[in-house]
Amino acid sequence: MASVRKPVIVRKFSRDWCAGYAGASFGHDAAELEILDLTGKVLRIVWDQVKWVCYVRDFPASSSDQANPERLLRKRFSTRPRTAGLWLRMTLTDGDELEGLAANDRSLIEGAGLLLTPPDTRSNTQRIYVPRQAIQTLEVVSLIGVGGRRQTAPGAATEQPGLFSGEPKMP
Repeated sequence: MASVRKPVIVRKFSRDWCAGYAGASFGHDAAELEILDLTGKVLRIVWDQVKWVCYVRDFPASSSDQANPERLLRKRFSTRPRTAGLWLRMTLTDGDELEGLAANDRSLIEGAGLLLTPPDTRSNTQRIYVPRQAIQTLEVVSLIGVGGRRQTAPGAATEQPGLFSGEPKMP
């Protein structure tokens, strides 16, 4: 059974951050983000202050991780992603640029934010949630489709022609 609360690191526009556990359905028409911090206190953060929410594997253990607790080293794809979805590039309201892979569904036009897969999935950050008010510009770089069967054009021949026309037919 999956946990109801997921480990997250919330980065604010003030460059401060906080770590804790967020509920599974945050961001859906809520006025503020509610997380349970590591000491057991409930924190409420107004969405206007939130730059992004990173779903992480683990929390920073050493003081060297305090500057970049998400361990989000790459914010752009170095090559074309292989996973199906929409490759998005966005500029946030503080001028920071971020790329990610989003699902090609209604969540792009509905909801309070975008859920992205980051460029480096082997890092500490597994997913990034960016609230809509944090996005200044959004660009679709590419649509990466699923490799599937191609459909034949209407009226196209469905039988495969013979290779040699003078061959005798086998009984």
